[in-house]
Amino acid sequence: MSKRNLALAAALAAFATSAAAQAVDGPGPNLVIEVSGAANGTVVIDLLPDVAPKHVAQITALAASGAYDNVVFHRVIDGFMAQTGDVRYGKAGSDLSMAGTGDSDLPNIPAEFTTDLSFQRGVVGMARAQDPDSANSQFFIMFAPGEFLDGQYTIVGNVISGMEVVDAIQRGEPPGTPDVMTKVTVAP
Repeated sequence: MSKRNLALAAALAAFATSAAAQAVDGPGPNLVIEVSGAANGTVVIDLLPDVAPKHVAQITALAASGAYDNVVFHRVIDGFMAQTGDVRYGKAGSDLSMAGTGDSDLPNIPAEFTTDLSFQRGVVGMARAQDPDSANSQFFIMFAPGEFLDGQYTIVGNVISGMEVVDAIQRGEPPGTPDVMTKVTVAP
């Protein structure tokens, strides 16, 4: 490895460590995601009901009902984000050709954008179509800063542990063998 690549790797490791050190478990609730595939382990997301109460209520309702169990990461872009949560078309073992186009049986959620928070590494946002009020069940976890999303997508939480699991998720749109959220639960 060249000196430049070693320096870059060291800088990225330091950034990842400092970002993880800044992740704080707030009042919650927490979304606990068991991941299997190329990535194996647990990801814990501190949800932000004070920032996005309707979105957090929908996510926790879907998790409590088991809707997120066995849903794949269907869109994973290196240096950007990992997207999952298509409870209609994204179930592992089914035809995944439409994964990323579905929603849930619950209604879409009105946008809860904020200018107080920014899309940084480990931030979790709600995916949506062009209509700002079209978020439903899908969400994404940022690999790196993406300030261009600020004010256009709803931030619902932050990864407080397991970012190394997120980093190991198979890349692709869709990945050849997608990683799976085998079990998703809500903890206080």
